[in-house]
Amino acid sequence: MDLPPSKSWSIHTRREIISKYQILDHVGSGAYSDVYRARRLSDNLTVALKEVHDYQSAFREIEALQTLQNCPNVVVLHEYFSAEDEDAVLVLEYLPTDLSDVIREAKRGEWKDQGLRTGEIKRWMVQILCGVDACHRNSIVHRDLKPTNLLISADGVLKLADFGQARILLAPGYFAIGENSQSHEQRSPNDAIVANPPETNPSTDSADDEGQVIQAEPLRKEEARGLSDELREGDFLDEGDKESNIPDGDVSCLATCTASDMEEDPFKNYAYEAEEDENEGLGPLTSCVGTRWFRAPELLYGSTTYGTEIDLWSLGCIFAELLSLEPLFPGTSDIDQLGRIISVLGNLSKEVWPGCRELPDYKTISFGEVENPIGLESCLPNRSTDEILLVKKLLCFHPANRATAMELLQDKYLTEEPLPVPTSELRIPSKHSDQDEGSPVEWGDYRAFDSDSDFDDFGPVDVTKTNEGFSIRFS
Repeated sequence: MDLPPSKSWSIHTRREIISKYQILDHVGSGAYSDVYRARRLSDNLTVALKEVHDYQSAFREIEALQTLQNCPNVVVLHEYFSAEDEDAVLVLEYLPTDLSDVIREAKRGEWKDQGLRTGEIKRWMVQILCGVDACHRNSIVHRDLKPTNLLISADGVLKLADFGQARILLAPGYFAIGENSQSHEQRSPNDAIVANPPETNPSTDSADDEGQVIQAEPLRKEEARGLSDELREGDFLDEGDKESNIPDGDVSCLATCTASDMEEDPFKNYAYEAEEDENEGLGPLTSCVGTRWFRAPELLYGSTTYGTEIDLWSLGCIFAELLSLEPLFPGTSDIDQLGRIISVLGNLSKEVWPGCRELPDYKTISFGEVENPIGLESCLPNRSTDEILLVKKLLCFHPANRATAMELLQDKYLTEEPLPVPTSELRIPSKHSDQDEGSPVEWGDYRAFDSDSDFDDFGPVDVTKTNEGFSIRFS
């Protein structure tokens, strides 16, 4: 068995855990969690034990997974352990691989000549959309969708995982009536057992007196837009958004600095964590969420009044990667990320998004005019018009113009020949593959290699003092 990291030794000494589970090996770690493969002693079931070193992250993940416990495309939470002065430990179903492994295997090895077949791509898309639709119907924003957080079972079932950054945006009791109550994936109850199960919530899947699964009806597009408007008025469930991400290149975001912050070096405090009002009962969101390559433009510009649309942008990046087998916007810093997006889609302006001027960093960061953006067509060579159009429906600057998960499940690309293959026909990597160059496996992390204050790739930088602080312009 691998030696445990020093920060997670306690899991091996907690009697309530080792009396029920045999810890087999350490399989991954993130900024504030460690994951172990274990065996449940009562029935020899292989599970994943996720030790979360941050209370807020653990609370969010448990709450989200309890709400989504009957969704077949969300990882199952069997139970959890929580004690005073101890890290929370979540017992999750063990899933041996993820979508990043599928993409990697399609680029090399046995799949190199064939890549991903269209029917396979469609089946992966359908499963992702079903999981995201379940989240959004229950007012949950995942906030960190990426291939490594889309885990896959040995029989090809894809499940959303790593809800440590998720937010439940409305208090239980919100219930929107939709026109169509049919699910696009057949639902079946699972055997999730959770400590302190939540009270029956009309906005979640629940069981009636006879044990039948009752499904919440999906939101119509206009209802989803209305929901997002309500969210922007601050009707949040959490008491503030006290992010505890370990500061590194993946969780930094843009800052609008005041003159007093600048001192002699205007870039000294460039990376920051969003300030939040602890006295506000229903606190603001933060822009420092998600992994940079899949982060929506409004987050890169510092927005704290976003909704479920940030997940939809992430979906567009994921789908583009499924089609091309390459990351769409592999930025090395937040500025580089914005530059790559603008080079493809063109400049962000009030013509494409009337509300963009209200973004906190819109007046601070500006780019030279891109007269001829390369377009998504150049990023997705040899792909069909329908495939490119599907991605375009998600990668819109204006959040309100992004297609919802339910709308995309009805898109003609997914409903016309060739149809999505059955999950039994999906090609699955045999196990979670190691990272290149012998680096340890990290669950849920696309690492960026440079800091957010690295401007070497951008040529001349024009820094100008303004009444509000300073403005940075990249030529």
